[in-house]
Amino acid sequence: MRNALIGFVSLCLCALALAATPTFAQTEEASREAAPQRVGVVTGFPIPRYVSMRASEGNARRGPSRSHRIDWVFTRRNMPMMIVAEHGHWRRVVDRDGAGGWMHYSLLSGERTAIVEIDMLPLYSRPDLTSTIRAHAELGVTGRLDECRPDWCLMEVGGYWGWVQTSAIWGVDPGETFD
Repeated sequence: MRNALIGFVSLCLCALALAATPTFAQTEEASREAAPQRVGVVTGFPIPRYVSMRASEGNARRGPSRSHRIDWVFTRRNMPMMIVAEHGHWRRVVDRDGAGGWMHYSLLSGERTAIVEIDMLPLYSRPDLTSTIRAHAELGVTGRLDECRPDWCLMEVGGYWGWVQTSAIWGVDPGETFD
């Protein structure tokens, strides 16, 4: 009986210790909040950051030079990309699916775009779910971002302007603001 009680108490203590231990996601988020934001050594801009494809076609290479093998060819003008590293005139980019490589900076633009992540995304007249819906955007469509508030972005898709929730698009971080 005494051994069973000791085992039960040990099990409870282990469960309490596990419950108090932060998950990987919690520690990762805490380290991002506590650490100063990284900046690129070449540009001084934040890393990671979003840009878009300036060209209608761009090669993503294994390394930061033309002598490196081409791993991927992007063929969508205005597609949003995330810059995760810099080296000279080269930027390491990834798309929403994680595909990417090193691209020459001349193939990229600072213009902000985003990809619609849900089908028939409503574009609202104001950043408010009760406002009038101006249009709907289909899944996978790319649109231009004009400004973003913590939970909303003003987006242009196919000539239609409207506010969309940031959780429904890829190309802007949660809580990111710009105008």
